Formats: sequence, C-alpha cells, structure tokens
Amino acid sequence: MLSCVGYAATAANAPLAPLAFERRDVGPDDVRIDITYCGVCHSDLHQARNEWKNTIYPCVPGHEIVGHVAEVGSSVTRFKKGDFVGVGCMVDSCRECTSCKEGLEQYCEVGFVGTYNGEDRQGRGITFGGYSSAVVVDQAFVLRAPTSLDPAAVAPLLCAGITTWSPLRKWKVGPGQRVGIVGLGGLGHMGVKFARALGAEVVLFTTSASKVEDGLRLGAHEVVLSKDPDAMAKESGRFDFILDAVSAKHDINEYLGLLKRDGVLVQVGAPEEPLPVSVFSLIMKRRTFAGSLIGGIAETQEMLDFCGEHGITSDIEIIRMDEIEAAYERMLKSDVKYRFVIDMTSMPASA
Repeated sequence: MLSCVGYAATAANAPLAPLAFERRDVGPDDVRIDITYCGVCHSDLHQARNEWKNTIYPCVPGHEIVGHVAEVGSSVTRFKKGDFVGVGCMVDSCRECTSCKEGLEQYCEVGFVGTYNGEDRQGRGITFGGYSSAVVVDQAFVLRAPTSLDPAAVAPLLCAGITTWSPLRKWKVGPGQRVGIVGLGGLGHMGVKFARALGAEVVLFTTSASKVEDGLRLGAHEVVLSKDPDAMAKESGRFDFILDAVSAKHDINEYLGLLKRDGVLVQVGAPEEPLPVSVFSLIMKRRTFAGSLIGGIAETQEMLDFCGEHGITSDIEIIRMDEIEAAYERMLKSDVKYRFVIDMTSMPASA
C-alpha cells in the first residue's frame, strides 16, 4: 500500500486537517501520480460540510488534479514516468453501458465513480481526492496535460474547464453565433474564454458593475448589467445560445427571453433551490432549456489539447494547504478571481 497524507474533513462542522491514509498498490492498469497542484471547487465545500447530505467521513476533497507520473503498472501504454498529467471528477465508470461506450462516462447508467466520496467499483472502499500528496488512478481516467501552460492554472480546467467546454461543443458554438454567458465566476470566466476562442460573438451578463472591465479583459465583446431592465430589454430575442453558470437563485425566464427562435439555454450552475420555468418562455419560440454535467474522458482530453493550442488557462490564486478553510469562506463571498489552487508542496510530510 502507498502511504499518503491528505487534508480531510472528519465531520460536517470540523475544519479540514491532516490525515494519514493508504492508497492501493499500483495495479497493471494503474498510474501513480505525485500531485503538484489541486484546484478548489465549490463542490469540495459542499461535500466537506455535508451540504448535499451524502458525505462519507473522513472525506478528502479535490477533483482538479495535476501532477507527474511517478509509477505505471505493467499494462500501462499511454503514460510513462515523468509525464505531466491530470485527473478530473471521475476515476471510473461501468465502461459497458451505452453512455460509457459513447465516451460519455459522466452519464454512466450505473453511475460514475467520483474522484472523492465515491464507492470504488473493486470494493476497495471510498475514494479520496486530490487534497493529498499522491493518487493512484486507472490509466483510462488519466489525462495528458499540456506542458506549454502554467501547471497551476491547468488544474481548474479538469472541472471548471470541462463543465463549460462540454455544452459549448455539444451545441456546436462557433462563428456567426451570438452567445451569452451568465455569471462571471469560476465557471463563467472559462465560458467567456472558450466561447471567444471558438469564434462566437460573446456577451457576458453580470449583476456587478465591478466585473465589466474584467469581463472584457477575459474576452467578452460586450458586458450587460443584468440588473438594468432597459439593457436587458435591448437583448431580447438576440441569442443563439446562452450558458448559465450562476449557482444562486435567479429568474431563468429573463434569460430564456433573450433567445432567438430555436435558441438554447444550458444550465451548468447548480442553485440549491428549483428555478421556476414559465412554459411560455419556451413554447412561443420553440426554445430549449437544457442541463449539462462535466464531460467524458475523450472530450476532456480534447479540451486540454485545445487549451494547449490556444494558450487558455484558468485565472487563479494559489494558496497553501493550511489556508483551505479561509479559502472556503472567501469562496462563499465570491472573493476570488476566479479559482483557488492549492500548491501541494505545502502539504505537511506527516499527519
């Protein structure tokens, strides 16, 4: 077994603290990765504090992992020692259902295995994530990361990046389309970057006047303050596609009304409360309201390759491991531009 040190939550009201634990030995198809950086996702906070009522303790969060291959199994052909690699939100799936066979492991009909707080399919217990010194993952769920980019800023691409990339690709966003991005946070800022790089005309919607300048810097052609009724009215019926990255309660019908006939609004933000939808927001112009969840392994690799070719990374703030609780509190206040990333050299040598 591989001895590891991680940062774990032991109860919903307990701060994360060092934890010694063991990873499985490297099997024939496994890759052992020494973790260098791990992004901080809002899901980490939800799980650590049991806000989704499904956390199994102790919980070691983290599913935006990058690092270098330290060891490979005897049957591994895709990676070698020293490779710069990443691991996202999944470490396994059934691999047999229709979704898995189509490269859509995130929609596995049995249920994918989460990088943390997931039940290992081989009966090896509950998965522990990237707030740790190392991880062992089946090669089928390891991704080749671009070496031309800042490695710390690559980490959030494994969740925030693929979450926004997948719907943009599914609905073939590109030149000649007017695309709206709702919300400028960890997800929204990646949506702006990707939509612009894909050739669309990009409009950012934000409630905050302080984010106008940043929205333009990140690639938006225009920024609309959504609290301004006149500004919103001018955008009515003008959009082919809207990506909604807001995780707080808001009026979804206001944005559905901005779509053209046959326009699509895809929700990737996950508000805790239901979003009431007026049927007339949809039927009068044959609009579509859809949802999307991360992306499959092949699609995630496509996204990473695209980022390498176009120089795209997340905007980040690097923190030490022992600053995680302060980062969570700042994240709740939207006090980060736009993703925290943990420098894993700050991980204590022992628990």
